[in-house]
Amino acid sequence: MVYVLLADGFEEIEAITPIDIMRRAGIEVKTAALTNDPQVRGAHNIKVTADMKITDIEPEDIELLMLPGGAGHELLDASNEVHYLINECIVRGKYIASICAAPSILGKKRIFDGKNATCFPGFEKYLYGANIKPDKVVVDKKLITAKGAGAAAEFGFTLTGILKGRAAADKLKEQMQF
Repeated sequence: MVYVLLADGFEEIEAITPIDIMRRAGIEVKTAALTNDPQVRGAHNIKVTADMKITDIEPEDIELLMLPGGAGHELLDASNEVHYLINECIVRGKYIASICAAPSILGKKRIFDGKNATCFPGFEKYLYGANIKPDKVVVDKKLITAKGAGAAAEFGFTLTGILKGRAAADKLKEQMQF
């Protein structure tokens, strides 16, 4: 199961575009609100109703944990539940995907030591120990990072390729006229 963590201020394109792409590919994706209120307001005042609360996520069910950027990344970073799930993913060898400012959450945990990563320009200083790459999307083993809203579709196709195979992602790109 893919879980996308949503906090008020999340960047809508960075969350919804990869969700849409993965669901089109038949990947089961659930959104999880940081609070008990399932209504989460994005950075551009778009309300989204999350599928569940973050506290309802069972770590053993996670195949991939995704953290969108936007101002909501600060709320994600301040959440003990988010850090617990990230730690569980690391211990269990699961994928962690983050985009825009959200890679900074992982960087502050020193997860990128010696690994390749990217993020929204200006947040590189938080990717402690990372080999910063200029690419829109960077994959280093179980860590997938992306630059920002303009990379959201490529991020979604990359996640799809990881979970369903490159051929499935390429076929979907063609179907979507990407």
